[in-house]
Order: sequence, then structure tokens, then C-alpha cells
Amino acid sequence: MKKKDEVDTLDEETLFVVSQTFKALADPTRIRILHLLCEKEMSVNQIAENLDLRQSTVSHQLRFLKNLRLVKYRRAGTTIFYSNDDEHVIHLLQQTINHAQHN
Repeated sequence: MKKKDEVDTLDEETLFVVSQTFKALADPTRIRILHLLCEKEMSVNQIAENLDLRQSTVSHQLRFLKNLRLVKYRRAGTTIFYSNDDEHVIHLLQQTINHAQHN
């Protein structure tokens, strides 16, 4: 049992994952993609069209988000559909958006 004044220290791996998650959420394009994927799964082309971005830009950002396990994908024929993969981060994103919009 821990004493009242003891503090849990974060291991290096946890610190790295937390910092990378905040790095992902620090980019406006990635925020827009994650926010869009809160609604439904979409293909790269659908995301690019909805956000008025180049397909290569969306693919690059999705790769970054996939490596952090913030988005997942499924293949249907030749099309790959992306969706959110971490409800904790999506909840954090939604709470932050609510905070920013609070007057």
C-alpha cells in the first residue's frame, strides 16, 4: 500500500506515448481528420474531399495516426476505410473542442 505522499512516476514508454499523442493532437489537419472520423468511417478520398485536402496529405496524416493506433482501417475490395481506434483520445479531443467553444 502506498503512503499518502508517494507519487507514481511515469516510465519512459508511457511518457513517450503520451507526448506522441499530444503531438498528434497538436496538428490542425490531424484534428480535422479525427473529428471527421468521429462521425463515420471514410476512405482517403472521402476524407480528402470533405476536408478539401490533397489525397497525399490525408494519406500522410493517416499513416501518422495509424502508427499511434489512433485510427484503424479495414479493406473492402480495393478501398481502405479508416475509423477511430482509441475512444480515450477521441473523448479527450471532443472535451477539448467543447472547452474551446465554451463562451
